[in-house]
Amino acid sequence: MNEFMKRAVDLAVRNVKQGGAPFGAVMTRNGQIVSESVNENHKVYDVTSHAEIVAIRRLQEKEQTNNLAGTTLYASAEPCPMCLAAMYFAGINNIYYCSSIEEGVQAGFTKPQIIYEDLAKPNEERQIVMKQIPLEAGKDNPITLWANQASQPQS
Repeated sequence: MNEFMKRAVDLAVRNVKQGGAPFGAVMTRNGQIVSESVNENHKVYDVTSHAEIVAIRRLQEKEQTNNLAGTTLYASAEPCPMCLAAMYFAGINNIYYCSSIEEGVQAGFTKPQIIYEDLAKPNEERQIVMKQIPLEAGKDNPITLWANQASQPQS
């Protein structure tokens, strides 16, 4: 196990001992730690406060950017769909994890597997109902307005 994965696991262990979930994340660039975190769900009422997302937020805030290309993320466990999506949006190049989704399921963390399975289904077959409500004719379409701007921010 390399030093960065060891740090992510150590953070997760410490978090468990402090009443939190067993998840830690370390972000690196050019062989240096640039951000790290643990799940903070036990401290804040925010379902998005997973270790990976908190580490991403901290680095984006520090660097005042949404583009984290060139970074690597080490996670104590395989990222859930929400965290993985955030990594895609942030442009993170490499992700390494220790425990698998299957190990998490065995320990009682079933939501990531359920969500991954649900996302593979068509909208109408998912557990959460998703239906499109088309824009009324003549209304400004925010997507079209954004696409027509001369300078578009990266998302």
